Amino acid sequence: MRFRAYPTGAQVGALETQCGHARFVWNLAVEQLSYRAHSQRVPGYVEQSKQLTEARAAFGWLAAGSQTVQQQALRDFDQAVANWRGGTHRRPGWRKRGRHEGFRIVGPQAQRVEKLNRRWSRVNVPKVGWVRFRRTRKLANFKSYRITSDATGRWHIAFAVVPTPIPGPCDGSVVGIDRGVTITLALSDGAMYQAPSPIAVRRAARAVSRCQRGSRRRMKAKVRLARLHARNADRRKDFVEKTSTHIARTYDVICLEDLRVANMTRSARGTRAEPGRNVRQKAGLNRSILNGGWSLFATRIGHKAAGRVEQVNPAFTSQRCSVCSHVARESRKSQALFLCIACGHTSNADLNAARNIAARRAVTARGATGVPVTVNREPQHVTPPPVA
Repeated sequence: MRFRAYPTGAQVGALETQCGHARFVWNLAVEQLSYRAHSQRVPGYVEQSKQLTEARAAFGWLAAGSQTVQQQALRDFDQAVANWRGGTHRRPGWRKRGRHEGFRIVGPQAQRVEKLNRRWSRVNVPKVGWVRFRRTRKLANFKSYRITSDATGRWHIAFAVVPTPIPGPCDGSVVGIDRGVTITLALSDGAMYQAPSPIAVRRAARAVSRCQRGSRRRMKAKVRLARLHARNADRRKDFVEKTSTHIARTYDVICLEDLRVANMTRSARGTRAEPGRNVRQKAGLNRSILNGGWSLFATRIGHKAAGRVEQVNPAFTSQRCSVCSHVARESRKSQALFLCIACGHTSNADLNAARNIAARRAVTARGATGVPVTVNREPQHVTPPPVA
């Protein structure tokens, strides 16, 4: 549960200091993790805690910060290392100033939250004091919260709460959803949802590139660029949240393609020795996919419709006819038109794919499906009976 925080001018400086301390401790732990490459022993959490105590005694600027914030940074790093070794997350990396600004509060200190009135509440942050935040909904049971700052200077406080699933209509309705570039979300019942067009950032990005590094003008240009990116992210998230909530309330079973969006949006630039092909076209495709929020939508619909989302193999969903089940690449005439070469069925390409997803027909060209369908074969020409 994320809310907008409004610290005072003095509190902003104190929060930035706390973020710097957490980032410093995290980066030291990342540096120690690199000892593996030099066949040196990597200290664990207990030993790092002792080192933090010694560092706080030796450096007054570090001791002036909150021990809770610094200790929690070590706990978060230890959990990140465990996730990395478990194969569920990436290797913990470096945190950069201006990009990774935040810290987490856990334990009894996280429970010091007071309600001021109908719209405002405040939280007591260690070494900072009472910070106000705009409460837009009722707070649920939480055990920790995280304070962050984005590139535009906005502060947010996020309370860690297990999301409550949205109940379905309980009518047995099944829907397939095809995520596309031209149409962001196409549903098997004919409904279509289009993500808002992104605000152009090319001019602001060009202004940043023309400024001298380290100058105040470049800093202001970077803030203007960051604000545009933040507006695009807010619009994209608003679309995903509203659309996923509506779909979770409308249908009982939701079928999605099991897409690897990170692999699909990987850069095609290549290397200097082996440069990529169609780099400009691939970059435009990547931007379209990312602007549609494919991955965020799949994540949020999984949270809101927990246990009711089915992942479907995406193979041949766009080449299979939803009427006769014939698979042919030639049937996909364009980005928007599907014309089956076997039975002549004509439909919107995204709508046809969504119906295949709903029918769970995403299989190999010679494989079986989850529902009884006709056997894949070449189109058979029926010989008319002789005229008597």
